[in-house]
Amino acid sequence: MEARLRALVAAHGVFTRKDAIALGYHDHAIAELVKAGDWVRVRRGAYVLGSQWAAMTQSERYAALCRAALRQSRTEVVLSHLSSANEYATPLWECDLTKVHLTRLDARAGRAEAGIVQHRGVVTEGDVVTAEDGTRRMSATRTALELTTLLDVEHALVEIDFLLHEGLTTIKDLHARYAAMTHWPRTLATDLVLRMADGRSESVGETRTRFLCWSQHLPAPVPNFPIHNALGVEIARVDLAWPALRVFLEFDGRVKYEGRRRKGESVVDCVLREKQRESLICEITGWRCIRITWADLYRPAEVAARIRALFAPAAA
Repeated sequence: MEARLRALVAAHGVFTRKDAIALGYHDHAIAELVKAGDWVRVRRGAYVLGSQWAAMTQSERYAALCRAALRQSRTEVVLSHLSSANEYATPLWECDLTKVHLTRLDARAGRAEAGIVQHRGVVTEGDVVTAEDGTRRMSATRTALELTTLLDVEHALVEIDFLLHEGLTTIKDLHARYAAMTHWPRTLATDLVLRMADGRSESVGETRTRFLCWSQHLPAPVPNFPIHNALGVEIARVDLAWPALRVFLEFDGRVKYEGRRRKGESVVDCVLREKQRESLICEITGWRCIRITWADLYRPAEVAARIRALFAPAAA
């Protein structure tokens, strides 16, 4: 029976109490299995096997919660907002993953329920898409716009930059769908987010650094800027650059170094190679470099002052 339960989770994200009873389990047995940790209750009446839960990432656990809510819904709904964004593997940086966001397709007001946020909205052609496993969710374009109504500018920008970078939507599509929006609540920041969004940013850190520059009134940097040698050959790309001011910025994060490590190379070797790369860029361009870390993003005024200090000699 465990094999059949695994198959149900593979197909639907969870199995329900109704599924378990159909396989011969009863409520007392279910309670004992949950108590022993053999099953994990995702939400009331929905479960996964304990071994499956232990192997899941945070986003996969959230996906299981969302699918449980979908299966148990008594009205026609689709995943939306953060729940839809998770289906596109967005970073979900500092987002609340305890609530499932669903949009009703009957245009009626949502019903309040523990752990469920039901939204009412006008759904137009192309807004709803169906995944290979049959899960219905909002399109990446609609999802991006919904996030601007739920998150602040910085958090929404992180998610939308990702969707743009992955080619799941485009600036043109976002503006077109935004222009067609009518009577959407909490859209005061939507226009600002769309003006700032840039799919060239490749990480949460890069997007947050761009937001820091905006909030601290610095000139807008160019993301993922190519560096060429005297022969016109691209020898590197820097995270952010101010070409006119002859300054570039590199965001140092653990994920970055892990991603750039070569086979058999230690993190220390990777860091040393990165420093050599920086020296080569400075030698070729004559630019100055500033490196910041994740912790620096929580000291925006201090970081902005460091960047301005590099601008001053270049401007002079």
